[in-house]
Parts: sequence; C-alpha cells; structure tokens
Amino acid sequence: MHVHGGVEDGMVRTGPLRVIVADDSYLVRQALEHVLADAEGIEVVAACGDRDTVLLAIAAHHPDVVVSDIRMPPTETDEGIMIAARLRETDPEIGVVILSQFTDPHYGLALLESGSDGRAYLLKERIRYRGQLVAAIESVAEGGSVIDAKVVEALVTARHRSEHSPLNQLTARELEILTFVARGHSNQAIADELVLTKRAVEKHINAIFPKLGLTDAGDVARRVKAALIYLSEQQVAPS
Repeated sequence: MHVHGGVEDGMVRTGPLRVIVADDSYLVRQALEHVLADAEGIEVVAACGDRDTVLLAIAAHHPDVVVSDIRMPPTETDEGIMIAARLRETDPEIGVVILSQFTDPHYGLALLESGSDGRAYLLKERIRYRGQLVAAIESVAEGGSVIDAKVVEALVTARHRSEHSPLNQLTARELEILTFVARGHSNQAIADELVLTKRAVEKHINAIFPKLGLTDAGDVARRVKAALIYLSEQQVAPS
C-alpha cells in the first residue's frame, strides 16, 4: 500500500476510533465487523447496507472513519465515492476508506478528486489482512491517505498506455473520423456527418491505418481493428 500523511501537530486522540462499516452484502458487513472486533483501538458503532442508512448513521454517531463499499443501493454505481465527496464538504474531519473489487484507476482518481487527505482506496481482498485494513483506518483518521498498490499499478499502466498510444499520432481530424469508424459509420455516413467529400474521408482513413500499424489486412478487417484500438484506449485513458 502507498501511505501518505500523518497526525497533525498537537493532535491528541482519546478513546477508540469510532467506525461505521457499509456494504450492501450482509456477509461482507459481518466479515468487516469480525475483522475489526479484535482490532485494538477500534470500535464499530454501526453497520449499514445502503447510502441513506450510512448518512443517517453518520449524523447519529459522528464517527472518526467510514469504511464503505464503492457500490450500494439505491443506484449501485458510486455511492461510496459520493459519500466521501459529501463528507469533504460537511464533515472534513471524518476519514473514509473505500473498499472495492475494482482495480479501475478511475475510481481511485474520483475518490481523490477533491483531495487525498483522510481518504483510502483498498481492494476488498484486503479485508482478509486485518493489519492492512486497520492501518488504512488509522491513517485516514489522522488525515493521511492510502491507495492500494494494485490500483497504483493500474493507474501507472493506464498513464503509460495513454502516453504511448498510437492514437497520439493521429491529427485532430483523423481522431474525429476514427470515433465515427468505431461507432460503425460507413465512409459516406462520416462524410455526411462532417460535411466532407467521401473521397476526403477515404484519404483520412487511409492515413489512419498505417499510423495504427494496420497495413497487412483487408479494408474491413482494418476498420474493425482500428475501432478496437480506439475503444480499448478509451477504457484506460484517465478521465
């Protein structure tokens, strides 16, 4: 794990860290409570299964740290990150540890968008390792930050792929045309959309193929491969 930050000067804590755990899976909530039950200096004050219950528990208990799944009802999208963002505005002293099964770096970046202080992003597999989970809870309670090493690795890989992407060789017009190719548009449809001649579109596409290393296949196969290259890069490029 990558840990940054620490206790602010003069900060003195008395009593155990009061923690709320949140996950829509009853088994995961039980696992979290079990793992933290024997952790010295930590007290689980509430276990919640959806966003609204978490917000009510925060208001009722004003915990030191919230340990939350990234996806919960009502939308099953990014409730954990939204809770963290809300707390940044309403209760910035409350730390948040996000647990997720996703190594997708976009989630980590979204969590840290408004600052890294008091925030951690761990993969759910870390629940098995009490020491790592407790260390993350203690760190965010003190204003530090923790990002799972696997997520950091995914982020570095995404940036590397983005920096070395063959798409960087395309002109703005070529990239624009490639977006239409990826959507399955014909040359004539692209020409109509961009108010170009069909011949101009063909010229651009013929320039795109060698830049993407597509020189040895038929036109249809090259269009498919070009579309796949474009779509795969959209999946890893930082938001």
